[in-house]
Amino acid sequence: MILRGALIQATWTGSKETMIEKHLNYVAEAAKQGAQIMCFQELFYGPYFCQIQDRKGYSWVESIPNGPTTQLMQEAAKKYGMALIVPMYEEEQTGVYYNTAAVIDADGKYLGKYRKTHLPREEWKEGVRPGREYPVFDTDFGRIAIQICYDWFFPEPTAIFALKGAEIILAPTWGNTLPDHDGMADGETTFRVRARDNGVYMVPSVYDGNSLVIDPLGRILASNAG
Repeated sequence: MILRGALIQATWTGSKETMIEKHLNYVAEAAKQGAQIMCFQELFYGPYFCQIQDRKGYSWVESIPNGPTTQLMQEAAKKYGMALIVPMYEEEQTGVYYNTAAVIDADGKYLGKYRKTHLPREEWKEGVRPGREYPVFDTDFGRIAIQICYDWFFPEPTAIFALKGAEIILAPTWGNTLPDHDGMADGETTFRVRARDNGVYMVPSVYDGNSLVIDPLGRILASNAG
């Protein structure tokens, strides 16, 4: 089976509302090109945690799946017949925050969520909690898993997902996936190694660097770098 996927690499517009509108337009555009699954960037509708002006206020957080953005994306997924990976700021209960991605199937059904398990200091210093589970999701297009940004620095999560039968690991990322430089193995190499070591497709969607589709042999099948 040939699966056509889409990744979003969008610039910050200045508000949550305009970011959501921008991404809905991208979903519609991807649908016209035949995309069946689409992954947004990490925390797609807002700035990164250390850039939030209200800091501890966290006016960006929502409940998942009962918040308005998840429900809006469920409607979009159903309308276009496209599975969506939607990373957001989650508030489980008052004062309990996670960096989370909602997984929505092509019929609009909410399949579950993945909470980022490895947190850099920019997040844990601001009170974000780590996730504790490594779920896989059976979509209309295969079994997938999610990693979020710093997760890909560590080999164990990818191995866990592969052992659970994940075929594709989508990785919304705020950081970069640039090629190696100054003798340092950067994101591009790391993702290629993860794919090859575990026999899975790795698909990072990023703000900085190159959004990529990497096959189980570590080959780059697609990149926004050309």
